[in-house]
Amino acid sequence: MVRLGALYRESAADLALARQRFGAEPFVARLEDLVGRARTLVYSSEKRRFSVGWFVTTGYWRRIRERPALLAITVLLLVVPAALSAVWAVRDPAAASGLVPDEYTSVTVPREPGQDLGVPADEQAELSGVILTNNIRVTIVAFAGGILFAVPAALILIYNAVLLGTVLGMALWAGNGEVAVELIAPHGFLELSCMVVGAVAGIRMGWALVDPGRRRRTDALVAEARPAVEIILGTMAWLIVAGIVEGFVTPAGLGLGPALAVGLGLGAVFWILVVWRGRPPARSETIEAGGAVQGGVVQGGAVPTPPVRVRA
Repeated sequence: MVRLGALYRESAADLALARQRFGAEPFVARLEDLVGRARTLVYSSEKRRFSVGWFVTTGYWRRIRERPALLAITVLLLVVPAALSAVWAVRDPAAASGLVPDEYTSVTVPREPGQDLGVPADEQAELSGVILTNNIRVTIVAFAGGILFAVPAALILIYNAVLLGTVLGMALWAGNGEVAVELIAPHGFLELSCMVVGAVAGIRMGWALVDPGRRRRTDALVAEARPAVEIILGTMAWLIVAGIVEGFVTPAGLGLGPALAVGLGLGAVFWILVVWRGRPPARSETIEAGGAVQGGVVQGGAVPTPPVRVRA
């Protein structure tokens, strides 16, 4: 065990030197992977304890933010198809009506803004449960689809974006744009955010199969599976919030202003937490008592590069 520790320190020193002099070379990533896995063996006596409080306040948000390029691409996969579909539906509502399910064509029926949906109070809980189940199902399907080289996860996100854009476009064409926004806004911004994050979790697993780097595809998939599952578990809590809002707040007919205030407020809280609490750990941070390394994110603290002396 002493010999293992000495070899680990030497390897960590070599890694530090390699990062400094050959940062762009492929072997550096391989050496980082080996040192990271060796650390688990060297410090195996440390107990791995999962801190729910740390995950809720920090770990979940870091998971979302740790792939910023993928997150940005996934947002575009939602926004761009939705915008193009809305423009198309406004210009050709007849063709658009053939794309969406029959229950969505009601958006073209005139309705006064600010009216509630007439859902009795005793049925709102049932409605909330149905909506919540559907939201979770869509998110899990998008996540599971990522295992097939990320393609199904991306397609599910694009399909829902096209459906949303087409419905909004048809409502705008019929003069019901304000009503449609009022019905979608309270829960929509948070719900779509959860959908994006769920797709990110699936796509990052699929991309590990497409581009595993110097690792075997199975190793790359295993490495991405844990953070992806953590993202989904954290997102479930926010889907519950979105489902409650959609079941109890949306049917109340708040009016456009309050509806936007609720929706934008929830969406802003979510993304502010991503930016604020999802900040990467500083290199100067050290492992707190009981911390553990899990797929590059430390539970209970952050893992910097071990302090070593670089050999000339």
